[in-house]
Amino acid sequence: MNIKKSVLIIILVLLVDQLSKIYIKTHFVLGDSYVVFDWFKIHFIENSGAAWGAKLNDFLPISEHTAKLILTVFRLFAVAGIGYWLYDSIKKQFSGTLVFAVSLIFAGALGNIIDSVFYGMLFNESIGQVATIFSDEPYGGWFFGKVVDMLYFPMIDTTWPNWIPYLGGKSFSFFDPVFNIADMSISTGVGILLVFNKKAFAHKKEDDAIEENQDTGNE
Repeated sequence: MNIKKSVLIIILVLLVDQLSKIYIKTHFVLGDSYVVFDWFKIHFIENSGAAWGAKLNDFLPISEHTAKLILTVFRLFAVAGIGYWLYDSIKKQFSGTLVFAVSLIFAGALGNIIDSVFYGMLFNESIGQVATIFSDEPYGGWFFGKVVDMLYFPMIDTTWPNWIPYLGGKSFSFFDPVFNIADMSISTGVGILLVFNKKAFAHKKEDDAIEENQDTGNE
């Protein structure tokens, strides 16, 4: 896969991701839900932490403000690292499967970092009101934006039978996480690398084998 196809993938993911987030921010109040199917809802939440809403200040003795800044800076370095990995993979003509997967991961990571870096200055609060873009009263600052999530798949929402010890009568739901297009892109890219590992890294392994044979021959 060449760089043009990779850039096209990244642009398409970013467009769908950002357009969906902007639409949700400017049409939904925080916490609003829209039922598409019984097993699929549009449910607007905002995530100021990492995956699953985890925050550094939950584990370290630092303020939430500092934790958010550290997380955003870490994400910036992570995006830069993934971007270099993608560039290097294309330059060295690694397999199209690898380039495709890394392009998805990069696009997803970039999509979420846009929220973290810019949304705090672009939007006002969504609590109790529909937010407006380019607001005169932004809810945060640069590097302190919240990631917009909206895709919710409660495929199972039931209650454990009373006869089950300890769990009886308690609610049970699957799948609980609320996520976005960027998260889907990252998960898909990682999934491709895991499932098609041999195919994704075939070119690199072949090159390593050739170099090893050449080294053995020279000896």
